[in-house]
Amino acid sequence: MEMLHYDFMQRAFFAGGVIAMIASVLGVYLMLRRQALMADMLSHVSLAGVAAGALLQFNPALTGFAIAVLGAIVVEFVRRSYKSYSEVSIAIIMIGGLSTAVVLMSMNPGINRGFSSYLFGSVVAVQKTEIILVVAVAFIGSLFFYFLRKPLYLITFDEETATANGVPVKFISLLFSIVTGMIVAAAMPIVGVLLVSSLIVLPAALAIRLAPSFTAALWLAMMIGVAGVFSGLTASYEMSTPPGGTIALTLLLFLIMGIGIKKVVVRWSKLRNKKSEEESGGELKELRDTVRLQQDSTVIH
Repeated sequence: MEMLHYDFMQRAFFAGGVIAMIASVLGVYLMLRRQALMADMLSHVSLAGVAAGALLQFNPALTGFAIAVLGAIVVEFVRRSYKSYSEVSIAIIMIGGLSTAVVLMSMNPGINRGFSSYLFGSVVAVQKTEIILVVAVAFIGSLFFYFLRKPLYLITFDEETATANGVPVKFISLLFSIVTGMIVAAAMPIVGVLLVSSLIVLPAALAIRLAPSFTAALWLAMMIGVAGVFSGLTASYEMSTPPGGTIALTLLLFLIMGIGIKKVVVRWSKLRNKKSEEESGGELKELRDTVRLQQDSTVIH
C-alpha cells in the first residue's frame, strides 16, 4: 500500500497497533470493575501534566505520563474513602486535573496553539520518544496482566472472595491503577485526551457482548482494537481526516455493527428454534393421532 511507504505512517501503524492491544485488555477489566470512566478521568488529569511540561519547558509527553500515574495512585486512595460511591473519586480527581490544566494554560497563552494534538491526537506525528514510551508501557502492562491474571480475575468479580483467598487486594488494586494511568498516558498521542477512552472502552464493550468467556473477551477485544486502529488510520489517510477522531468513529461503528449483527443472529436463532419446536410438535401430534386411530381400529375389530 502506498501509505506504508512513508515513515510517519509506519510509525503510526506500529504505535497504534501496540497501544490498541494493551488498551483493549485494560478496557475489559475496567468495564467489569465498573470503572469505565477512569480512563477518561486520567486522560483529563494528564492534560494538567502536559500543560505543566509546556509551561516549565519540559517534555509534555513525559510530564503528562507522570501526572497520569500520580492521578491513578491518588484516585485509588480516594476510592477507598468512598467505598459506597466509587464514582465520586473519579469526579473529584477529574475536577482537580481539569482546573489545574486550565490555570496552567492561562499562564502562557502560547501553549494553547500546540494543544490540539494532545486534545484530539496526532498519531501520524508520533516521535521516537512516544514510540519508546508506548512499547515500554505495553511491555510492562503485558507482564502485569499475564502474571497477575488469576488474582486480577478474582478481584474483578468479587473483592471479598479474593481477600478471603489471601489475595492482597489493596496492593494489586493500586498496581492496577498505576498501570491504568500508564496506558492512558501512552494512548494520548494516538487518539488524544478527549477520545482516549474510545480506544480503551469501545473494543472491550463489543468483546464483552460477543465473547462466550472472559479469556475470549480479552483476545477478541485486542483484535477489535487493532482492527479499529488500522482501519481508522487507513480511512484517515484516504479521506484526509483527523486520525484520532477517525479511529474513534471506526471503533464506534464496529460496536454498533457488532451489536446489531448479534441481535439479528439471536433473533434468527429464536425463530429457528421456535419453528423446530412447532415442527416437532406437529410430528408428535400426527404420531398421537396415528396411535389413536390404530387403537380405535383394534377396538372395532
